[in-house]
Amino acid sequence: MRILFVAAGSLATAFALAPVATAARNAGHAVIMAANDDVVPAITGVGLPAVSVSSQPIGHFVHTDRSGRKAEIPTVPEEQIPFTGRWFGRMAAAWLGPLSELARGWRPDVIVGGTMSYAAGLLAARLGVPYVRHAWDAIEATSIDHGAVEELAPELAELGLDWLPEPELFIDVCPPSLRPPESHPAKRTMGMRWVPVNGQRQLEPWMLARPERPRLCLTTGSRVAHDVDEHDIRRRSYDFLRAQAVALRELDVDLVVAAPDKAGGALQAEVPGVRAGWVPLDVLAPTCDVIVHHGGGTTSLTAMTAAVPQVAVPQGAVQNLGAQRLSRYGAAVTLFGTDGSPEAIVGACREILGDSSYADRARALSREIAELAPPSRAVHAMAELV
Repeated sequence: MRILFVAAGSLATAFALAPVATAARNAGHAVIMAANDDVVPAITGVGLPAVSVSSQPIGHFVHTDRSGRKAEIPTVPEEQIPFTGRWFGRMAAAWLGPLSELARGWRPDVIVGGTMSYAAGLLAARLGVPYVRHAWDAIEATSIDHGAVEELAPELAELGLDWLPEPELFIDVCPPSLRPPESHPAKRTMGMRWVPVNGQRQLEPWMLARPERPRLCLTTGSRVAHDVDEHDIRRRSYDFLRAQAVALRELDVDLVVAAPDKAGGALQAEVPGVRAGWVPLDVLAPTCDVIVHHGGGTTSLTAMTAAVPQVAVPQGAVQNLGAQRLSRYGAAVTLFGTDGSPEAIVGACREILGDSSYADRARALSREIAELAPPSRAVHAMAELV
């Protein structure tokens, strides 16, 4: 069986697909993952074959419409959700040609796309092969899809469709207790265990053991590192880390700032007494008592898997959807918009460290995740489609 996996422009979208792609390759299937140029090294870095289908970074599609005009990011949270669908739709339209060319020489039997990898469904419909939609995180995309449908109207009309192609299978990595009432439309849905994947490095002993003091990890995931010609985003991410690190020093904790080494070195020079640099989050998370992050879905699920309470500071309305459900469940505190001040984050960390119910709920979620099917089961389900 030949399986084409389609990421969507960022490291997180590739890492989320990697466990199933690796399981398929280990089972003897031929696997390729498609992405843009700057994500390919992350794919090959986890041992998977990769092909580039675009030289444009993710930021191009966020900030530029199809006509080449500048696209303004809405400031109203409710408008940010369909806007997200529109720029993912623009990316899908741009990728569809190169993906079709790839498929002519390497015809896949199954195409797997991440939550908003809309090119995957379009390509599968063109080729008449099964399409599998694979969730990246615990954030639902049903509202986001509306923006993608508007953007992709020409491509859908070409296929005789007025909505996105329906997947044969939806792989859901959201813990059952956090699943939204409105589910992804698919002919079949299976719940799958989240397996954290991220870039690795040579480990140091301190990363593997719990310290005497509570350990707090602060991270913005790949945002501070991702070279997407968006200097302003990287700058804001770094400034966020620096401001929070300064504020969090007042807590009696072992503070680790998980960031690229370049940013980490700058932070250690500006904020003495913190550990900062590239630390694989899948390794560090089980030693933590709180993880403070930007609301990223893969970061959040990695924390859930490790049974760690969270302070989520979502950077947009899309991330806020999942973060609020996690807070209502009792495993996190979410600070959205103007609530995410350094003082508020320090207060949220104090609340979590002083109330064991957060850790109890985080452990319950971790048990739910462990009970879900492993990635190998998803590979079996895909094989049944062919």
